[in-house]
This record gives sequence, C-alpha cells and structure tokens, in this order.
Amino acid sequence: MASKWTILSILMYVAPFAAARELPREKPNIVWILSEDNSKHYLKLYDEGGMETPGIEALGAHGLVFDRAFSCSPVCSVARTTLMTSCYAPRIGTQFHRKLQVVPLPAGVRMFPAILREAGYYTTNRHKTDYNADAGETVWDESSKGATWRNRASSETPFFHMQSHADSHEGSLHLSKKKLEADTPSTPLRDVLVAECHPDTSLFRATHARYLDRMTRIDGHVAQLVADLAEDGLLEDTFIFYFGDHGGVLPRSKGYVYETGLHVPLVVRVPDNWKHLVDGEWGTRPSGFVSFVDFGPTALHLAGIDVPDTVDGQPFLGAGFSDTDLNLRQEVLGHADRFDEKYDLVRSLRRGHYKYIRNFEAHYPDGLQNNYRYRMPAYTQWRDMYRAGELNPAQALFFEPKAPEALYDLRTDPYEVHNLALEAAHSDTLEQMRAGLMGYQKKMPDLSLFPESQLIEAAFGNPVAFGQENKPRIANLIDTANLCLLPFEKATHSLQSAIKNDDPWQRYWSITACIQFGHQAASIAPLIEAALHDAHPLVRMRAAEYFCLTSDFDPAPLFKQLLSTSTSHVETLILLNSIVFLRDGGPGVSFQLPRSEVRAQDKEINRRLDYLGW
Repeated sequence: MASKWTILSILMYVAPFAAARELPREKPNIVWILSEDNSKHYLKLYDEGGMETPGIEALGAHGLVFDRAFSCSPVCSVARTTLMTSCYAPRIGTQFHRKLQVVPLPAGVRMFPAILREAGYYTTNRHKTDYNADAGETVWDESSKGATWRNRASSETPFFHMQSHADSHEGSLHLSKKKLEADTPSTPLRDVLVAECHPDTSLFRATHARYLDRMTRIDGHVAQLVADLAEDGLLEDTFIFYFGDHGGVLPRSKGYVYETGLHVPLVVRVPDNWKHLVDGEWGTRPSGFVSFVDFGPTALHLAGIDVPDTVDGQPFLGAGFSDTDLNLRQEVLGHADRFDEKYDLVRSLRRGHYKYIRNFEAHYPDGLQNNYRYRMPAYTQWRDMYRAGELNPAQALFFEPKAPEALYDLRTDPYEVHNLALEAAHSDTLEQMRAGLMGYQKKMPDLSLFPESQLIEAAFGNPVAFGQENKPRIANLIDTANLCLLPFEKATHSLQSAIKNDDPWQRYWSITACIQFGHQAASIAPLIEAALHDAHPLVRMRAAEYFCLTSDFDPAPLFKQLLSTSTSHVETLILLNSIVFLRDGGPGVSFQLPRSEVRAQDKEINRRLDYLGW
C-alpha cells in the first residue's frame, strides 16, 4: 500500500515539471483515471469522514472539484457503457448487469473514443471495458494492461487515455470476518463514521476502515500518473479527470440508487496551456449537476469536435460554457435494473437537494439476495441481525418492503432513510418530482417497462427502434404501473381495465400495482385469481405473488409448472427471483424442485439454484 509519504514524494517530484510552461499543441490531451466502486463519501475532499488524498486534492487545486457528479447507474457494466455511449441505458437497451445479450449501438451513435480517434487522437485504455453494447472495432488504438500514450506515432499526436484501478473494488472487502477484524487500518475504528442506515458493529467499522485505506492506494495511482505526464513534458497540455466509475462499496451502495450508489467524486486538473477553455478559477467547486451521459460530450467538446445530436448528454466544460451555465444544471436521472441474478426495477431523480425514488417492484426489499453482494461479511451480519430482531427501524428498512415512491431531503437526511412522500408539507415537491421522472421515462422511452425476457425476444436486435415504435405503449405501461401512487378508489376502474387488457404487460403492471395496495385490492381479487391461468408465465407469477402476500396461497405447483416448461433462461431467472423473494421475504414460502426439472439452465440460474439449495 502506498503511504502518504510516498504520495507526497511523488508530488514533490512533480512540482518542478508542473511549474514549467510547455509549447501549446493543436489539441489538448485528455486522461481519465477511474477508481472502481467508489462514491464520494470516502474522500475527505468531499466528506469529513473520508480519507485524505493529497494527490487528488492537488488536481483540484489546479482545476475544479465537482460537488455534484453522478453515475447514472450504480454498477460497472451499465455505468461504463453509459460513459462510452453518452446515452441513457434504459433507452438503448444496456441497462442490465451482467449482460445476457450484447446490443447494437443506436443509429448515429459511436463510442466517443472512436470519434476522437477518427479526428486524429491516439486512444488507449488500461484496460477494463465491460460494455453491454457492441463497441465495434475502432474505439481504441490499444486496450490492454500495458496501454499507454507513449506508443503513439508522434510526440505531437494528441491522445485520450483511460485507466481504471480496482484497488477500491468491492472485491477488496470479500474477506473473512476474522481477517477483516484482525486488520489494523490507519483509521482507528472509533473514528469511523457509521451511516444511519447501518448497524454500529465492529465488523461494519472494520469494513469501512479497510476501504478508507484503499483510497490511499487510489491516490497513489493518481499521483503516479501525474508524475508520468510531467516526466514526458505533457502535464500542461493534458486535462486530467479523476472520478469513481459509480458508487460503493459498503452495503446499500453499489447496486442501489441511493447517493452512496450514484454520487461520485469528480476532480478535473486544468492544464496551463488550455486554461482558456475553462471558466472559473482554479480550486473552485461547481455546484451544477453532471452525470455520465455528459462525460463523453465534454471530452469531444474540449477536443474541438462537434457532439452528435444522437446522444443524451451535454458538455459541461470547454469553449462557450461558463461557470454560471454549469451551476444552473440542477437535476440528474438514476436507474437500476438487474444486477447479476437479482431483479428490481428502480428509477430516481435528484433535483437540487431533493431526491425522488420510484420503486416499481416495491414488494421486493433492497436486501433481496444477490450472491456477489453477500460475499461481504458485513452484508451477512446485517441480515443475521435483522432476522434476530436486533436492528432499529432505520437499519431494518433494507430488508423490508419498500415504499412505491420515496422523497428525501438530502440536507437533513444524507443516507435517505426518512421518507417524506406521505407528508402533506411536501406534497407539491413530491408531485413535481414524480412528474419530472415520468417525463424522463416517457421521453426516452424507458424500455424496462417490458421484462428483460421480452426485450431479448423482441427488442434487442434494435432497441432504440423498438422503443420508438412502442413509445405510446410504454407511456401507457408507465401510467398503469403508477396507479399504485393514487388512492385505491381513484385507481380501481383503471386497474380493472388494465387486468383485462389484451396487452400482457398491462396485466402485469396492473397486478404489480395491486400488490402495493395489498388487501385494499380485495375487490379486484377475482380478476387477479383469473390471472393465475394467464397465457403469459410472468403474469401468472405476479398474480401468485399477490396471493402469497395477501393469503395462505401455495405457489409451489404453479412455479414448478412454469420452471419445468419455460425454455427462456431469462424468464426462468425472473421466476427464480420471485421464488427467492417469497422464501426470504414476508410470506416465507419454501419448496424444493430438482435441478433437472428446471428446463432452462445457465450460470445466473445456477447462482439462484445454489442459493435455494436445489
């Protein structure tokens, strides 16, 4: 692990080079440094409980520290695809992690390093890709563990270089409880900040403290890269962006649209020779909102290249963009779908200091089993404590059904545990945020209103074309799903109509809304009972969930029939997601089925079957 003294010695080495003025080049170089699974909460530059990072802080002293930078998704493949395409993932079909099918890029969209390369840039990546879309053959001159700008044809050739560091990845916390608690981190456990949503245990403190030490490693990588650029005489011609590739990494961060999952550090060093492209003084902290759809357009704009009108993002630095303009940007979209074998459809909108979250499958708790997440001992301890009744209400929320919609005031509730959605004083804000999110979803349109199995079957040959052809249909599905946000008496007629609709996904979302109403929807129960024999397996699944949550219904015969006949591995994965919920959640339904009787098989399905003990 790099020590603070090592980092400081690197910075002292860099200083003479940094002071030198180099001859300006035709175009600036651009470097991106990414730390994996790394929200802003672990850097003292952003949060008092974070680690000192002198290398990263030095970048900001010679540039800008962005206080409101966000990944659109809290997981790597979706986030990195968004960075490369500058498009919202639910619009282009890249929202599922890990991908079960690679989708083509939309017409008119190219991964932005390919555009830089075409304009004469030497593009290199060290070395993670992890894309959910077909990248094509022209993105990188080199993408490998040894990729470097030093192999370009001429010293005058501008370059874009991207490198990722896994020291901060959540896998660094996949140690035994004994090993974690035996560590001697540089931050004493008594000084570790414990979030309101977490239990205050020595294991949580030790996990947090270990992760803070990973920030020192990341800082060393940043300082070393700056030293390398200085040694090559390139520092004052190179924009350096440091940021996290999404949030993380303690429980309830990576994989979730809370601030700990989306809010990332972003620090940009502005080179002397290109300072005229950036408004504002060095060391300032813009308060405007920027997100991953904007990062590629910003790189293109800094390079003097037109941004395609086929992408969703907008530049936030470069000629023509003032600090005032940037600070007017005050909202950002977030989204979460499938992570590995775990399904849960969630969308978020942050606007100023308010955060709105729409849980489309609110009966699924946040803590629904994801095998990779639960390799972290803190996750399993948290669940064990919940089952033992040892948590307070804020800590227990993670394992309980969610509210269909939530509103948080981040000024007083940074960890998003106090839902204001039902408070009359916030009704206007709630309605505005709800309408704002619906506006994003309908404009895209949001493909996730169709289950992933349906998208693979019908949409992923050309996701954007499918979305445009079905835009009115998707808008109607959103309206049906949102019926659960109304008083039941106002929603009843529309729910009944939707359950009887010829569109299976109208039926699916109507029953999903009824699940949120629970026993209030008893008058519609005969229609839901008929849906147990629906032509579509996932409509039957959702009807079974309703009755499991409102009665002593036994779903075993239905699920056995569905699993033994489904030939779709994605549909099977969705069915198994429901079974895990029904077993681990409130209903406590459990049954066994031999693996040989589960017709579809793949590695994601096997994760679920292993967990179920089948």
